[in-house]
Amino acid sequence: MRPLRVVLTGATGFIGSAVLRELDGHRGPEGAGEGRRPLVRVVGRRRPEGAGPDHEWTRADLARPRTLHGVCEDADVLLHMAAALGPDESACAAVNVDGTAALMREAARAGVSRIVHLSTAAVYGPGPHRGTGVDEVAPAPVSPASRTRLAGETYALAAGATVLRPGLVLGRGDRWVVPLLAQCLRAVPARWDGGRGRVSVVAVNDLARLVARLGVVPGADCGRGIWHASHPRPVRVGELLRTLSRHDVLPSVTADLPWQECLQRLRAARIPVSERQFALVATDHWYRSSEVWHVAGCAVEPSPLTWVDDAAPWYRSVVAARSGG
Repeated sequence: MRPLRVVLTGATGFIGSAVLRELDGHRGPEGAGEGRRPLVRVVGRRRPEGAGPDHEWTRADLARPRTLHGVCEDADVLLHMAAALGPDESACAAVNVDGTAALMREAARAGVSRIVHLSTAAVYGPGPHRGTGVDEVAPAPVSPASRTRLAGETYALAAGATVLRPGLVLGRGDRWVVPLLAQCLRAVPARWDGGRGRVSVVAVNDLARLVARLGVVPGADCGRGIWHASHPRPVRVGELLRTLSRHDVLPSVTADLPWQECLQRLRAARIPVSERQFALVATDHWYRSSEVWHVAGCAVEPSPLTWVDDAAPWYRSVVAARSGG
């Protein structure tokens, strides 16, 4: 039996590169691909640095749908991890909507049997959200990236995809979440609202294992639908800040400030962080996420903060570079 053939987009990005590493370490069961790892066709504008000699690289650009023709030919699985995340609405739409639509048409034309599509819990908007399940609150995205990623989900679902909405994705390679926490702490050096807020987080390596399992493991397919894909246990913002402080990633803070005073200090600091971004990492934004891990048969670390030990050196260098240290 021939090895499973997997098409992967976004392999040069934070999450997609972790998925590529996970696929590299995967071996199918004997009798299902002869115990060999999947054959991966990386689709993108440039070849990933971590791509091995066995990987096929197909040059294509999601912002130019015509370049996607044939990328899913002879494939069994599509793992769509690519997305545009910038502030330009038209640029985001070109990739997240039009590019996704074209890619899903290619998958349908090629008869791809399993599709995993990465979205984001940010499609729900400002919150607060407390233990929210899928379909329990109407999406209300605020940013161009979130609006267009929500629109892209429609095409993925129509193609039969498993759509994953993780919360804050953390670990080596993250250039957004922890650097944002550092900026906010410099502007508001306190436990925001006493650190009581709870947020959904997931380690990038855990998310990559889930994506790979959903894509290539027999019996792990969740089928068409939307799933929250964070760690099953939300984390208190105060606990997250303390843990990063113990690893010398963030400064230690002991003062507690009420939320409205936090917002006032953020405005006075005039840093390039919006109140919405601040609220996203400081107040309740957590979503029930245990079901997908159970259905996929994918184990997850007991603590949502296990990743910190491995990622701390990365974060120390990134935070120091951002702060000029």
